[in-house]
Amino acid sequence: MKTGKRQDLRSREWFDTPELYGWTRQAALQGLGLDPSVYRDRPLIGICNTWSELTHCNAHLRTLAQRVKEGVWQAGGVPFEFPVISLGEFNMRPTSMLFRNLLSMDVEECIRANPLDGVVLLGGCDKTTPGLLMGAVSADLPAILVTGGPQLTAHWRGQELGSCTDCRRFEVELRAGRIDPEDWQDLQGAMIRSPGHCMTMGTASTLATLAEALGLALPGNAAFPAADSRRTRLAHRAGRQIVRLVELDLKPSRLLSAGSFDNAIRTLHAIGGSTNAIVHLLAVAGRTNIPLSLKRFDELSQTTPMLLDLKPAGRFLMEDFAYAGGAPALLGEIASLLDPDQPTVTGRSLGENLRGARNDNPEVIRTMDRPLEASGGLAVLHGSLAPDGCIIKHSAATPELLRHQGRAIVFEDHHELMEGIDDPDLDVGPEDVLVLRGAGPLGGPGMPEWGLLPIPRKLLRRGVQDMVRISDSRISGTARGTVVVHVCPESEAGGPLAAVRTGDQIRLNVPARRLDLLVEPREIERRLERVRSRVRPEARGYRRLYFEHVLQADQGCDFDFLRAE
Repeated sequence: MKTGKRQDLRSREWFDTPELYGWTRQAALQGLGLDPSVYRDRPLIGICNTWSELTHCNAHLRTLAQRVKEGVWQAGGVPFEFPVISLGEFNMRPTSMLFRNLLSMDVEECIRANPLDGVVLLGGCDKTTPGLLMGAVSADLPAILVTGGPQLTAHWRGQELGSCTDCRRFEVELRAGRIDPEDWQDLQGAMIRSPGHCMTMGTASTLATLAEALGLALPGNAAFPAADSRRTRLAHRAGRQIVRLVELDLKPSRLLSAGSFDNAIRTLHAIGGSTNAIVHLLAVAGRTNIPLSLKRFDELSQTTPMLLDLKPAGRFLMEDFAYAGGAPALLGEIASLLDPDQPTVTGRSLGENLRGARNDNPEVIRTMDRPLEASGGLAVLHGSLAPDGCIIKHSAATPELLRHQGRAIVFEDHHELMEGIDDPDLDVGPEDVLVLRGAGPLGGPGMPEWGLLPIPRKLLRRGVQDMVRISDSRISGTARGTVVVHVCPESEAGGPLAAVRTGDQIRLNVPARRLDLLVEPREIERRLERVRSRVRPEARGYRRLYFEHVLQADQGCDFDFLRAE
């Protein structure tokens, strides 16, 4: 394969310089065992790796990195693997979301600072993928995303289970006394069978799928299991293809447009994807000059059917999606709604990529004439309780609760929620609305996944399976229930959520796209005057930077100084 000419390669700027450092840089490469004939006039390709043993989803990424390297060498490039921070959902406190922007800065600065002509991004766990994309879009060198793929399907006592949708289902069963602690422990050992991210259509799976729709990942990236040899072959192809992208100078600014984001948003609705994807797409778009708002998500939801029958909104799991044809098959089904002319990292348009795509299981990937739902699985609501918007995944909610009015039961923060939700003296009924505040970008801090407020144990034992729950936090993409999240502005920023009191009436009307606190506006304003003088917590280092610069959910929770001018 023909590679870029010497004068066209960005990396040459590091070596073709009269200062001593140009000489020592080459000496260092030779110290690695690279002869000048190996690295001269060849593109230097970074392999940006979020591997970590603390992030089980990404624990196999060093194996994928080796396959990428082989592809780079074969295509005439020189690969250099480098680490960036890894964000694991399970181990990081209070939430990995607090550090997504830090990862993006790590990625951007590592790319900018080093003699690289292109980069392959290796991620998988929920926040690693958007952090990689945000950093790479800001650095704007040719880039391809390769995710680690989903775990293998879990099997337990004759059932196929998905993490962590079924983790949550059985936790409810445990709290209700319908399974015992021995069952719970046995399930723990069966749930995660292999490396990889959750095998439901959670946040990781959603973002891997959207990356294909955006044109930033190769076809097939979304669904091949982590343990499948096709995943390693895809990594090898990415290594070869990134060298070609350098030759073509095909970087994110030439790939991303309003049309590509529309394609991603329609895909999000068609797959019944994670609510978190809205925050992350807003953040990625914010690194470009492409305007994107919550309004666009709701506009496209109205005319995009939900076709993918995957948990938590459906029946199947990511292996089934892969065997049915993966993202290419899904995109092929909604092709009439997409902009086919958008360029992609294949060097071809999205429409060209989809030629020959086939749907091998119309039960998993429905056709347009028999959708799961006529419109997208997510909705954006506004109203007196959420002036700047909030989100509900109505495809995973109880239909009867999508129009509901009830009495607010308010918890000031997550600690109070955990302390009080199972108190037998808690005055709560199934028609009430559980409200959590103090859990947004500032309040969490980091907007943790606390939005799936537990059903009080006293109600679980009466057979209550769902309630309306509202917060300024997030929920896992694997969660289901009638849960309103991302209430904006958050309570800590002086939003109306801070004014809600136990006993107030709240009205949810998803078809009308409304969420309202049924309290007089003057009274809401009076109450808010008492909370706007809150002092933010003392912080140092990165957390201080975070508190001073993080934006609200409707702007992707990015830092103000990282957004495009």
